[in-house]
Amino acid sequence: MPSVMWFRRDLRLADNPALVEACADGEVLPLFVLDPALWGPAGPSRKAYLAASLRALDASLEQRGARLQVVRGNPVRRVPLAAKEIGADRVHVAADYGPYGHRRDTDVEQALAVHDVGLVRTGSPYAVAPGRVTKDDGTPYRVFTPFSKAWTQHGWRDPIDAPTGVSWATLDETTDLPDPTLPAGLELPEAGERAAHRRWEEFRDGPLADYKTDRDKPGVDGTSRLSVHLKYGEVHPRTLLADLSGHRGAGVATYRNELCWREFYADVLWQHPESARDYLRPEYAGMEYDEPDGALTAWQLGRTGYPVVDAGMRQLRATGWMHNRVRMIAASFLVKDLHIEWQYGARHFLHWLVDGDLASNQHGWQWVAGSGTDAAPYFRVFNPVSQGRKFDPDGSYVRRWVTELADDPDPHEPGARNGYPGPIVDHAEERREALDRWERIRR
Repeated sequence: MPSVMWFRRDLRLADNPALVEACADGEVLPLFVLDPALWGPAGPSRKAYLAASLRALDASLEQRGARLQVVRGNPVRRVPLAAKEIGADRVHVAADYGPYGHRRDTDVEQALAVHDVGLVRTGSPYAVAPGRVTKDDGTPYRVFTPFSKAWTQHGWRDPIDAPTGVSWATLDETTDLPDPTLPAGLELPEAGERAAHRRWEEFRDGPLADYKTDRDKPGVDGTSRLSVHLKYGEVHPRTLLADLSGHRGAGVATYRNELCWREFYADVLWQHPESARDYLRPEYAGMEYDEPDGALTAWQLGRTGYPVVDAGMRQLRATGWMHNRVRMIAASFLVKDLHIEWQYGARHFLHWLVDGDLASNQHGWQWVAGSGTDAAPYFRVFNPVSQGRKFDPDGSYVRRWVTELADDPDPHEPGARNGYPGPIVDHAEERREALDRWERIRR
């Protein structure tokens, strides 16, 4: 019987268990649904990158005698129609553990069942699917370190090759692949499975050795830059973990730990779907916050007068990406210097980040805001000046993105010059104010 392979966050052919299962059924329809509920709210970075990734997947399929069949509309309607057209009795997917994706799949499953078609979930975007790692009593972890130990002990299956000798099905009517226009000045990385593997090999054979120290230096190419490829499933984390098993060193251990953080946040979001919008620790909703005004705009545009914060915000708008250390600094500044709720910053990041992952983004923000999983919460307030000097000691990162300070002898020093604004707030004063507000909700 024919079957449908419904691609979502697994835009690759290699190490794709759902695709292998679909191919075992016989003829396969490679389907992608442009879902207005996801496409509409997506920012320009994610729309452009997704379109490029779909074109790369289509090119890979074409080499195997197929073309990606793209339709537009509500998956609850479009997936059953596609299955009916080719006479499929099963639709194969990788399980989605996000709040929207889980609800959507349940609705699609029910719609398919009306026509005696099954929805088969095989694998997920994670090495260990959310919900698999629990305490001895079956409850989920809220702290990273014990989760990481249990995650490592649980382990993951080995990667598998792409299927061969597949017979492919087509639809009578499809839509063209989207081709959104990028805003002027925004440049994104190359998309696709091949690009993901090239980037991994470059990182593995180079920066990985010094990753433990260099990952915190925004002026150094010391990170993997694989977050966007993982976001769209152009490479699976177990593929990276399997490759890491043959390597040793502090950099390898640290990188494996970072992959675990991604899976930890996915697990927390799965257990607490409301935390995508609301406080994981609800007492923080009672803290006094300021209304967003011109300060939020200055932060968004990289005009706060704090150079490392502004460098990060400008990098975000120019590349759809921001160095993780600077993400934390910029987030801390918004919440604890400007006293603006984390959700405003999280929305801005998701709009512009090409690797905008709901679980990692929202819970990264909640970690900074003190309302998330961190055991040492709100009293951690990043000093944007000392953080800049510590992690960008030669100022190369700030000079690159804050061009007004390109020739400045000390680009981390706040102060108006060369068209660059002075600080919009006094950090020392706002730190005291942030801690005072925290003390008030503790009483």
